[in-house]
Amino acid sequence: MNEILEIAVSEGIAEVRLNRPHKRNALSLEMFEALAAAGERLKSEAGLRAVVLCGAGGDFCSGLDMEVMQSLAGRLEEMRALLLNPPEGEAANFFQKPCYVWQELPVPVIAAVEGVCLGGGMQLALAADIRLCSPAARLSVMEAKWGLVPDMGISQSLPKLVPADRAKELMMTTRMVSGKEAASLGLVTRLEDDPLGAARTLAAEIAGRSPEAVNGIKRLVDQSWTMAPGEALRLEAEIQAPVIGGANQIEAVMANLQKRAPRFK
Repeated sequence: MNEILEIAVSEGIAEVRLNRPHKRNALSLEMFEALAAAGERLKSEAGLRAVVLCGAGGDFCSGLDMEVMQSLAGRLEEMRALLLNPPEGEAANFFQKPCYVWQELPVPVIAAVEGVCLGGGMQLALAADIRLCSPAARLSVMEAKWGLVPDMGISQSLPKLVPADRAKELMMTTRMVSGKEAASLGLVTRLEDDPLGAARTLAAEIAGRSPEAVNGIKRLVDQSWTMAPGEALRLEAEIQAPVIGGANQIEAVMANLQKRAPRFK
């Protein structure tokens, strides 16, 4: 597996570590592909009981690498095609798959959240079944800061955790919350001073249960909450496609880069 993503499997537990600490584990295009490939690989891992998602260097994930946004700026039609045309047989498109693939796994996925957990990183954490979080972690659904709609599978995760009004407030304002506040809002499962150590312990405990029961519980909860996955994923893409590359989205990026107030039309 690509060195930007490390995978270790031992005694039925896979540990998947985002490994770009110099970028606070920001999501590059290679990271998108590596996460999706890792999830697909683990679907067929014999004897797998649980997965732990974590980040190297004290951060979970700082979100989309700005270099990705810059590299795609001149390829908007290609990006829109990726948004609106998921691969044959897939509900999730290229940008959704790195998060949604963890919900496709039959086994429980536990995210160990520390440091920053922003934008796409937040959506990756939300895609886990359980989130153990440091009280001092900083979390935000940050896409609106850049004039974008969150569209990496958040429609499949956030509605299961918070009411609609709270989801709108978090997404529209991009407000940063601490791990402590995230727990009070229901965004994370519980607080831990050592999220990774706690995630490993929890994964081992779950791995000791009947896999049919554990996997059945995940399936039961996931399929009985909210709307059908394909319908909501398509909705994300249809909302995002006309937004990305538009005047206001570009203005949001430029205002942030120039450290000034945006002037939206």
